[in-house]
Amino acid sequence: MSKLINNISAFMKDEEGLTVVEYVVGAGLLVVALAAVFANFGTTLQGELDSVFTASS
Repeated sequence: MSKLINNISAFMKDEEGLTVVEYVVGAGLLVVALAAVFANFGTTLQGELDSVFTASS
């Protein structure tokens, strides 16, 4: 039983897993931010191209 408690205690003190979680959360936030930027850019670009093509027709 003592070995189990020592293993659980060592697991709780281990911070290596926390670093991985932080990187995953940071990468997720980066993906969300880039998706928002490119979605906005795509809408703006579509509007500009529509105005160019309707003006030249």
